[in-house]
Amino acid sequence: MYVLPQQPELFYIILKLKMGNLNELQSFKEELQRNISLQVMNNKNISKENMILSTTLQNIATELCRELYKTQKEHKCKPCPEKWLWHEDTCYGLSDDAETWQNSISRCSAWNASLLKITSESVLEFVKLQRFNDVWLGLSPGHKRYEYELLKEKINSSDWFTGNTEHLNDKYCYYTDRTYVHGTTCTTREKFMCDKLADRVKIESKLMINVPEGTG
Repeated sequence: MYVLPQQPELFYIILKLKMGNLNELQSFKEELQRNISLQVMNNKNISKENMILSTTLQNIATELCRELYKTQKEHKCKPCPEKWLWHEDTCYGLSDDAETWQNSISRCSAWNASLLKITSESVLEFVKLQRFNDVWLGLSPGHKRYEYELLKEKINSSDWFTGNTEHLNDKYCYYTDRTYVHGTTCTTREKFMCDKLADRVKIESKLMINVPEGTG
């Protein structure tokens, strides 16, 4: 004849069963957390590898486009508007007509660009190669009228334009003549150059160079 356990004994049996179930659930939870952690780590590694691959492909596409740009200035891979020059990560557009300094600022702004700033040796060498004559610079208007101030001396200057175009009547605006900076009245009309950040070179088939059959 089966005898039911006494109440305290029954309580401990049930408690033991519950504890066993709880331990199983805890083990399952820990295993699940380990799997999730491993998956997260794998996803991070994959994302990192994809980012490295994407960067590598972007660099290859950019270098290929630069090579094409050397011989075809308007190649479709160029990340600058038509007729704009491409140097490093910047596009440079020279105006066809002359404007006052303030109007030049507005014209550049309409193209999402700024008036020419020369803040590195590399850009200076690039500008010198263009052999520009009388092109407005993005220097802030001032009271000093430079005569044959070397453009090189302005590379690290704090005088590059920051947005204040007030009281131009009693100030000089500045333009470059190849390697020099000159000051003149801001209402003088000169050509101007705008600069803006180049777009990313698109990674697509149009960057590929067609190789004649039989040469591979």
